[in-house]
Amino acid sequence: MGQAGWHRVWPLFLQSLYTDMNMGLVLVDKELRILGISEMACRLFGVERDEVNWRLMDEAFPNLPDEFRFLHKTVQEGLTFRNYATSWTIHGRTYDLLVDSYLLTNAWGEVEGAYMTLKDVTNLRSLEYQVQRNDRLAMIGQIAAGTAHEIRNPLTSIKGFLQMLNRTLEEKGMFREKGYTDVMLAELERVNHLVSEFLLLSKHKEVQYRPLQVVDVLREILPIIETQAHLNNVEVLFQIKPNLPLVRADSELLKQVFLNIAKNGIEAMEEGGKLTISQRLNEEEQTLLVVVRDTGPGIPAYVMDRIFDPFFTTKEHGTGLGLSVCQKILHDMGGNLTFSTKGYGTTFYIHLPLA
Repeated sequence: MGQAGWHRVWPLFLQSLYTDMNMGLVLVDKELRILGISEMACRLFGVERDEVNWRLMDEAFPNLPDEFRFLHKTVQEGLTFRNYATSWTIHGRTYDLLVDSYLLTNAWGEVEGAYMTLKDVTNLRSLEYQVQRNDRLAMIGQIAAGTAHEIRNPLTSIKGFLQMLNRTLEEKGMFREKGYTDVMLAELERVNHLVSEFLLLSKHKEVQYRPLQVVDVLREILPIIETQAHLNNVEVLFQIKPNLPLVRADSELLKQVFLNIAKNGIEAMEEGGKLTISQRLNEEEQTLLVVVRDTGPGIPAYVMDRIFDPFFTTKEHGTGLGLSVCQKILHDMGGNLTFSTKGYGTTFYIHLPLA
């Protein structure tokens, strides 16, 4: 190719660095004047390239936190950074980043400028957390599968004798004592329910993934959702979007996910409200989104990172397994479960793979 080819390719490569590469890049001179900034860096900082090019860093980003002044430290103090892990929040979205920052010196060792690269590893971190969570769920499932039979046998015997005692106490008019057995039976039912949720984490069930229409699954369980909503003074708004593509899933497991998410939303609205269920196509992800939105108080910031953890619950009688089970079901079929929350409601997004 020779030097002529090099002169043709090199400018194209530099242009591609700023426009095409999936990495943030900021180039400055020794005065910290921005000489170039990539498309991804503009997205991360929420700016337009024309607004910041040729401007000093402090003018372009007047509110940049001290912990994010990597180029300042590189140019002024000679510090370099390599794979420095940090996080950056803009427009309500948090990015996990790996930052590199290097000096540019001339042949005499004099500083001419510096550059910073920003690698978005948010999805990798999310995947890492999902793998760790799934490992914990799998371990719980294995324990459950091995012990559920031994737990349920004595539970059945205890429940049977308690029911007999309950009837005898009622016949003899010993209503205070009967109240005690009612409490015991209710608590036994809670234990039985917990064992059932344990079993859902094991892989003993025959799963049948096949192409299906999500709206048909939703229509089957809508009466159940509306009944519970009515008891809690909640209005259900079911928005149907026609001609959406099929998804690949197990219909029974999908019903379980939809019912659990809807139930959580209804219970969150203690003083009534509105539950909206809708669907839409995400062409970029090639998934179908089922969106469940409530008008409750929202999820507190201090628990948002833990709501998918096994056994974590804010409910008085919750098991802390509902969302964990839902997420595992969706991951197993190639989908995902995400959410957003504000002070006036929470929205869950159920991502389903297209058939």
